[in-house]
Amino acid sequence: MTQPGMELQELIAEMEQRRGKVEAGGGKERQQKQRDGGKLTARERIDALLDPGSFLEMGTFVEHRGGRLMQGVEAPGEGVVTGRGTIDGRQVFVFSQDFTVLGGSLGKMNAAKITKIMDLAAKTGCPVIGLNDSAGARIQEGVDSLSGYGEIFYRNAIYSGAVPQISAILGPCAGGAVYSPALTDFILMSEGSSYMFITGPEVIKSVTREDVTFEALGGADVHTRKSGVAHLEYDGDAAVLAGVRDLLGYLPQNAHEQPPVHQTDDPVDRRNDNLLDIVVPDQRKPYAMHAVIHELVDDGTFLEIQPNWAKNIVVGFARLGGQSVGIVANNPRVMAGALNIDAADKAARFIRTCDCYNVPVLTLVDVTGFLPGVAQEHAGIIRHGAKMLYAYAEATVPKITLITRKSYGGAYLAMNSRDMGADVVYAWPTAAVAVMGAEGAANIVYRREINASDNPEATRAEKIADYKDAFDNPYVAASKGYIDDVIPMEETRQRLIQTFAMLRDKAETRPYKKHGNMPL
Repeated sequence: MTQPGMELQELIAEMEQRRGKVEAGGGKERQQKQRDGGKLTARERIDALLDPGSFLEMGTFVEHRGGRLMQGVEAPGEGVVTGRGTIDGRQVFVFSQDFTVLGGSLGKMNAAKITKIMDLAAKTGCPVIGLNDSAGARIQEGVDSLSGYGEIFYRNAIYSGAVPQISAILGPCAGGAVYSPALTDFILMSEGSSYMFITGPEVIKSVTREDVTFEALGGADVHTRKSGVAHLEYDGDAAVLAGVRDLLGYLPQNAHEQPPVHQTDDPVDRRNDNLLDIVVPDQRKPYAMHAVIHELVDDGTFLEIQPNWAKNIVVGFARLGGQSVGIVANNPRVMAGALNIDAADKAARFIRTCDCYNVPVLTLVDVTGFLPGVAQEHAGIIRHGAKMLYAYAEATVPKITLITRKSYGGAYLAMNSRDMGADVVYAWPTAAVAVMGAEGAANIVYRREINASDNPEATRAEKIADYKDAFDNPYVAASKGYIDDVIPMEETRQRLIQTFAMLRDKAETRPYKKHGNMPL
């Protein structure tokens, strides 16, 4: 083998020396401090996320533009590592902010590295994954830093629904920096070591006199339980990155493709006899909707999204016959499954995400109605509930609705009835479809007879029974074509898989428009 000449050796040595400096980030001491805090370094995170040996770095030697306040300041790699790699053999683009370099702060060229891989992701039709760990805008660069954020936010918006965008929050994410993750499809947070907020504790204390910690203000617990900003919470960096890999497995590369199909040994025709013990006809007795879901799906595996926020509705990903499906289900154990503002927002967002990425939607219905109350009305339940109606009507993916028990009032429509665009509607023998429950309906429909009776309570009980016979069952709706079939509970899995297979090549067009005007 020919040995390179002295001049070439020197050039190669210089390249390796420069590369080594970039890869060292903020230096061993700062990297060790990062590890001591229970966090991985920017490059360690990429290694944990991607298939071994698949990372191809881009923008390695990018430097900041200088400027009066940046003179003499070194920022190896500009505080962010960017490039492409694979996850389970599928190409993805990733950026990983390096907190050891100027706190991972974002300047103009830092943003340029990020927008470069976002553009490449859009051009090649691949997901974008952001590993966020940054102190925010680089104050020394002034408006250039704000411009950098604007360029990222713009791409978050225009590429939304074109390619999946996933954000992992693995450290601080403050000020304007929070809006990039908020514009992406999913946010995953690390418990105890990550936080998101617009204004920090010190500013809040000076303005409102409120004394609050970083964790109490914007930690993972806050955003997965109270605000609904984040979708999933894990213990530590490694678990978050594993969660990203798991989540991506349910999504396609882009809006033009279908989600990957996974092989399963779970038989298509597996009977669901356990459902007979889980769901009881008595509408006053709650049951575990999660148990219903686990019974139906492949291998009992269900990736619930936002499991700790708006618990009265359940959303998440699973597979039926190897095919990814999104599941939206009422939770009878919380608020009797009634819909409120947060539940409507949670469901609408999830439905639209599924529709963006060609994931069929299964809706499991057991709903009393919209939650009544002055607080809900004044906070805009009308506007928020309309989001669910809009999301279901807008979605063109295959949609199956299964009424497991009660389905009353406007919530019957909001949970994707035939009229709202469901392709197929099934019901179990335990189902009941009506404007309202028998007790309430009898008081209204038969009010005069009850009041005029010598024995109002006996008459009321009689009228309730009459109403139940007339409406509190699935057969009236089925006779009018609103329900396609009343199916045996134990055959549900097979029926759902067969029906989704029937709908696989569904094509649906809508009137031309720039975009709809969703009630936000």
